Amino acid sequence: MPRLTPSSSKAPSQRQLRVAEVIRHAIAEVLSRGEIIDPLLEKMVITVPEVRMSPDLKIATVYLMPLGGRDGPAVIKAMAQHAKFLRGLISRRLTMKFTPDLRFRLDETFDYAGHVDGLLRSPEVRRDLEHPLPDVEEDEK
Repeated sequence: MPRLTPSSSKAPSQRQLRVAEVIRHAIAEVLSRGEIIDPLLEKMVITVPEVRMSPDLKIATVYLMPLGGRDGPAVIKAMAQHAKFLRGLISRRLTMKFTPDLRFRLDETFDYAGHVDGLLRSPEVRRDLEHPLPDVEEDEK
């Protein structure tokens, strides 16, 4: 599902979503087949949870998650070094005039979900859930 940040005012178009999904599948396939010759990438299992396209379809931001979350910055750096090679492989799968530039980012949704889960389990939140505040309407009666 596409991520919407407070700064983004519009949801992605159907074309953005379609192109992003094709790119996501292509990169995931390249990684699973081991087509990139890189010692770090060859020994790691990397998932591609999401790709986001810019509105003009010229930039694809690829979110990656190495298994176990370790060596994330090194994986991003290695993928960035192979961006030109990946772009060439993706261009064969796209039926577009231009192949988008690839940018790689570490997927931090699991970290964020863990943070929210920790907040929800905190004693302060648990206390508020056990003893809810009375409704404002009841106080006015």
